[in-house]
Amino acid sequence: MNYTADEVLRVAKRHRNAKRGYLLVNPLQGKHIPAAPSRALAMMKALGEKVAASCPSARLVIGFAETATAIGAVVAKSLADACLYVQTTREELPSGVRTIEFLEEHSHAPEQRLAVDALEAQLAETDTVVFVDDEISTGRTLSNIIAQMKEKLPALREKKLVAASILNRLTAADRERLLACGVECVALVELAPGDYETRAAAFQTRGAADCREPSRRYPYRTLALGRHATPRTGVAIGDYMLLWQGAGLILAERIAWAKHESILVLGTEECMMPGLMVGKVLETKGWENVFFHATTRSPIGISDEEGYPIEAGWQVQSFYDAARATYIYNLRPYHHAVIVSDTAHEAHEAVESIARALRESGCTDIVCLMSRDE
Repeated sequence: MNYTADEVLRVAKRHRNAKRGYLLVNPLQGKHIPAAPSRALAMMKALGEKVAASCPSARLVIGFAETATAIGAVVAKSLADACLYVQTTREELPSGVRTIEFLEEHSHAPEQRLAVDALEAQLAETDTVVFVDDEISTGRTLSNIIAQMKEKLPALREKKLVAASILNRLTAADRERLLACGVECVALVELAPGDYETRAAAFQTRGAADCREPSRRYPYRTLALGRHATPRTGVAIGDYMLLWQGAGLILAERIAWAKHESILVLGTEECMMPGLMVGKVLETKGWENVFFHATTRSPIGISDEEGYPIEAGWQVQSFYDAARATYIYNLRPYHHAVIVSDTAHEAHEAVESIARALRESGCTDIVCLMSRDE
C-alpha cells in the first residue's frame, strides 16, 4: 500500500525545547495520537515489505527509541521470524551488558544506549544490518552511532547498511554523507523540503496538565505476566511477537466487555510493540473500537487551534523512573483502558498517575498488563 505525506504527517510545536521547535507527528503510528492497532501495524508492515524487497537476506534490525521501537519490530518480522531485533534505549540496562552510548542531539532526552552482545553474535549470520527510525531528517544521529559501532564491532564494516524510515527528508548533502558511511535509504514517504519551524511557531500552545500527584487513589486491576526477553538486549522477533500475542489472548479470555465498547491500549514510553500486539488480538477477537497509543518523554505544546494535532495532554509519572515526568496526549473517553508495560519496577504510583489522567478524560475501568524484562 502506498502512503502520502497527508496521511502520515502533522506538525506540532515542542514545548520549551531550544534545540528544535517542532515535532513531526504521525497520526497512524500510535504514539502521540490514538490509532487503530490494525492501521498502525499495516503502515509499519508496508515499510517492512519495502525493506524485505530491498534486502531480503537481512537478519539484524536495530530500532531507535522511543518512537520507532514498534516500527523496527515490524520491519524485523517482515524479514524473518529468526531475525534478531534490538532497540536502542534510554533506560538503564543490567550490569555487565556492554553498550554503545550516543546522542540524539535534537531530542528532549538525547542520551541513548545500544546493547552490543547479541549484535556481535548475529553479525556473523547476516550480510545486512537495517537501522529503523520513524523519521530521518539529517542522518547525523545515524552517522554517529554507525561510527561508534564500527569501532566496537569491526565486522560491521563488511556489511551492507540500510536506513529504513516512515518519513525521509534528507537533503542531497545529507544523503551523500550517509553514502560515505556506506548507508542506503529505504522510506515509505519521501518528503519535500519544508520549513517546519515556522509552521510550528505559528501556533499558540500551552503545557500539559500535571497529574503526577493524584489527589486520591484510583482503583485498577493488574494482570502480571512474569519475566520475558526484551528487545533492549535482543530478541528473535518471531518469539517476541508470539509472546505478546499470547498476552493478548490471555487478556481476551479474562474480560467480558461488550464488543461495541471502546478500548484504549496504552503503551509506556519505549514499550510500544507489546501494546500493539495486544490491541490487534482484541480487534481479531471482535472488539470493534480498539485504539492504541503510548506515553512519551517528549513535552509537546497543546492547542485548540484548527489543524493542530495535539489537543490535550497530561504530565504523568514514568513507569521506569519515579523522578521522571512523561506525557500522554489526546486522551478521550473510553469504556476501558489497558496499560501495557515492561517496567522492571513496582509502578503503583505511576499507574495511579495515569489513572488520574484517564479518569479525568472519562475512562473509569483500568487494567494493567505488566511484564518484567529478563
